[in-house]
Amino acid sequence: MKINTSYLVFKTDKPVTCEASKLRGFIGNKFKNQTLLHNHYGNNKFLYSYPLIQYKIINGQASILGIEEGADLLKEISSEIKELKLDKTYDIDEKIIYDKEYDINTSNEEYHYKFISPWLALNTKNYQKYKNMSNWRESKLFLNNILVGNILSMSKGLGIIVNRHLYIKSHLDTVSTKYKSVNMIGFTGEFKVRFKIPDFFGFGKGVSQGFGTIKRINIDE
Repeated sequence: MKINTSYLVFKTDKPVTCEASKLRGFIGNKFKNQTLLHNHYGNNKFLYSYPLIQYKIINGQASILGIEEGADLLKEISSEIKELKLDKTYDIDEKIIYDKEYDINTSNEEYHYKFISPWLALNTKNYQKYKNMSNWRESKLFLNNILVGNILSMSKGLGIIVNRHLYIKSHLDTVSTKYKSVNMIGFTGEFKVRFKIPDFFGFGKGVSQGFGTIKRINIDE
């Protein structure tokens, strides 16, 4: 299925040193009437689906991914963002927006990806299951199945029908991180799957705040 995306990159006067949650908060407050930017309807009601706006800070550079109507919205508001007021004020020297249409679907070819930000695979329930596992093979299969579930949830949220079973090959390492000021276990590393996923899409918890962001590893890398 063809999916439209826009990827807005901010070139700032200095490297951005805060977490992507600050970028999400700033943009969400600036455009409070645009629900897609913060997923908050008011009265403590939230939109729980695959986020069509995802905020990233990668190697000191702030960016925002927009998907489908999120891509259209991103192009509408980009001209109104003159600076980034995060942990400090960042002057924007340049804004670049990359528009691309992707065919997101299963494939006969195996694709190789890496997490460029920690993947938050575990919620409270499956964290306890993970901690109680007796060997690495069991843990690996458990995480692979969670990642398959993440891909299927993303697909469902975007209206993509997955008509075959997915199998993950992975090499993952644990990493300590924080989500909403809570210490958590995240995972970094690589995985392979017969599924085409665009660069900078996120999986797991905290996707809108930049967690679980992936990038394809090309053969010549």
